[in-house]
Amino acid sequence: MRSGMARGWELLRRHPGMVDTALAAVVGGLTLVFALQTQHELRARYHYPPFGTSAIVLTVLVNLPLAIRRRWPWPALLVSGAALAAYTAAGNESSENLWAPLLTFYTVVSRPDRRATKTAAALTAALWSWNALEVKASVLLAVGQAVMGVGVVWYFAEGIRNLGLRNTQLAQLTAQLHEEQAARALHAVTEERMRIARELHDVLAHHLSVVALQAGLARYVFTGDPPTASAALDTIADTTRLALDEMRGLLALLRVSPNSPTDEPGDYLPAPGLAQLPDLVERLRGAGLGVDLTVTGDQRPLPPGLDLAAFRVLQESLTNTLKHAGPTAHAEVELHFDTNTLSARAADDGGTGLQAVAPVSGGHGLIGMRERVNLYGGELDAGPLPAGGYQVRFTLPIAPPG
Repeated sequence: MRSGMARGWELLRRHPGMVDTALAAVVGGLTLVFALQTQHELRARYHYPPFGTSAIVLTVLVNLPLAIRRRWPWPALLVSGAALAAYTAAGNESSENLWAPLLTFYTVVSRPDRRATKTAAALTAALWSWNALEVKASVLLAVGQAVMGVGVVWYFAEGIRNLGLRNTQLAQLTAQLHEEQAARALHAVTEERMRIARELHDVLAHHLSVVALQAGLARYVFTGDPPTASAALDTIADTTRLALDEMRGLLALLRVSPNSPTDEPGDYLPAPGLAQLPDLVERLRGAGLGVDLTVTGDQRPLPPGLDLAAFRVLQESLTNTLKHAGPTAHAEVELHFDTNTLSARAADDGGTGLQAVAPVSGGHGLIGMRERVNLYGGELDAGPLPAGGYQVRFTLPIAPPG
């Protein structure tokens, strides 16, 4: 039942012309019926002329403009008012014909365009006063009736107009909010893609650099030093296995649901952090790079995101040392936990031996490191050292201990 009524209201809302045509027919028909039923009494009391053909035609002309009141409100008011004036001037009692001019006046006032509404009010009030005077009312009573009637219609029309303006503003605000939500969603997706791109870069750059270096070493000593070649191949196997584990953990973040039945144990590995820094150093030492790790201050757990950012920056710095300075280089990693700050430094002496097989990157690694540090309100400085080598230093704000 409700759905049928809702469809009916929607149909009427979508076809206002059909509604107004029906309104003109109903109001005009009721006016004619009322006029025909009361003509004998009115003729006897006020000596009105018979309700003949001209009166019927003028009554139709008074009510017919209701069919166009929403499309052309001002022409509808003027035509209806002019027909009513002619009807009254012909000596007819016009009170039953006041409804059409009042409805067209209501439409004019309820429109957003407020130009000449006072003129419309004056015209409608004049027609009402004229009708009251024709039925022998006093001037004061006639003017009072006109002012009150027009005022009531104006009040309701003004309320409908303000409601329409508020609905329009609300629709505009809703559309704006939808656009802002879409923009925020797009920004969030872009940020997530950038984060995943940084993670992929760090994981692949580090592990593939180690694999490339060890593969070159294994090929170089394959026949002359089988134990070293075997150790290099073991390092390659361990490094690729670790890279696969990290990639699985990263790609698991892209899944729709963490409770998917296709998930396997180990899919959701914890993100690496500074606790894995000693393991990273050992792997690099196994790849032939000399690394010294020093940690001072009150070491304590860090928030996961900040912990991951610090680890990735140091990992990228050491990976760059391995790629560009080679395994003969010597690197130093220093961490200092202050009350409110984590300070870190990764530096190398530049090396003197075999260069890495991996190609030199286009600078995306340094950009990613700076983005990670800036994301958590830190500062990063990177550049060559005067005596040779390269250094990366950064600070991150952290919570005080305890």
